[in-house]
Amino acid sequence: MHGGLDNYGTHKTEIIRKWFGKRPHSHMHFTPTYGSWINLVERWFAEITNKPIRRGIFRSVNELEQAITEYINVHNDAPKPFVWTRTADEILASIARFAQRTRSTAQPS
Repeated sequence: MHGGLDNYGTHKTEIIRKWFGKRPHSHMHFTPTYGSWINLVERWFAEITNKPIRRGIFRSVNELEQAITEYINVHNDAPKPFVWTRTADEILASIARFAQRTRSTAQPS
């Protein structure tokens, strides 16, 4: 078995390492810390969530699965790559503005 995991520390705890130790045929592949490709995977799932799922009404799991499959099929007929629209400096500036706002509104302890 092969599995892909993010590089979060939970997967590296003693109990998890022992679990994998008892399963020598299991191979875990960790993404690099801050690996940008995983962000694109998360973005794809967000796209599926925001379009076919949140906009739909489903009476069964089967209807939900059909909606997701249909969305993927339509998307794959004319795929468009995800493109970063902001520079790293713009993203960091946005984070800094958010941090400043949250610091100024934080309640004193």
